[in-house]
Amino acid sequence: MKLVQDMVDYLLTAEKDKREVEKITTDFPSLTIEEAYEIQQKLIEQKEKEGHHRIGVKLGLTSKAKQEMMGVHEAIYGYLMDDMLATDGERLPYSGFIHPKAEPEIAFIMDEDIQGTSITPEDILRVTKFVAPAIEIIDSRYLDFKFTLEDVVADNCSSSKFIIGDRWVSPQFINLKEIGVNMLKNSEVVTVGTGAAVLGDPAAAVAWAVNKLGETGRGLKKGDIILSGAITEAISFKSGDQFEVNFADLGSVSFSCK
Repeated sequence: MKLVQDMVDYLLTAEKDKREVEKITTDFPSLTIEEAYEIQQKLIEQKEKEGHHRIGVKLGLTSKAKQEMMGVHEAIYGYLMDDMLATDGERLPYSGFIHPKAEPEIAFIMDEDIQGTSITPEDILRVTKFVAPAIEIIDSRYLDFKFTLEDVVADNCSSSKFIIGDRWVSPQFINLKEIGVNMLKNSEVVTVGTGAAVLGDPAAAVAWAVNKLGETGRGLKKGDIILSGAITEAISFKSGDQFEVNFADLGSVSFSCK
């Protein structure tokens, strides 16, 4: 138990100090994925003790290509906290990051609680009030942004900030699999993709998360925000950079860094 708390303190201190640290598995190479999720859970509980609260869930490794690169066969999940949410168009201070990257996502906003281990994409669409354009900023605490699967899970999946656009639409009116996306950095298109990049269907990714949470008796709550996974590769940025992501039929979302 003390060792888990030591790892939590190690990661939280790195996050607060905005400095990169050696990955956990350097000293603990036998760390299992179950132990990594235990560290993640304790890390979130520590943040709650400090006055923050959970507002949703984020998914990672929802691209088959990324899964193959990491040598895994399923996605991962982490938690969104209230202090991670930024406003559309906000100028974020670069001093608040270590080595950040931006990636386009589709956000789901839950209209009902949902829990279980056999949830389908159709179930997710039924209980989703809105989908919205989003950008996630990931910012691993690990040196050179390099880590194992266990490391990144323990670090709450590199969570940092996220921005949601102001156009919220019922998922009944959007083909989430085919929705086209382009991301501009300093007015130049740097990545393009479609919703199908997220486990074939963003709703399927959210269903996976619910089923995974259901294995430990947890689920999603009404009002939760779910980031369903990166539609394209993540793009690094620095002070002075601007990002805009445009979604067909779903509008746009942006931020800049000062």
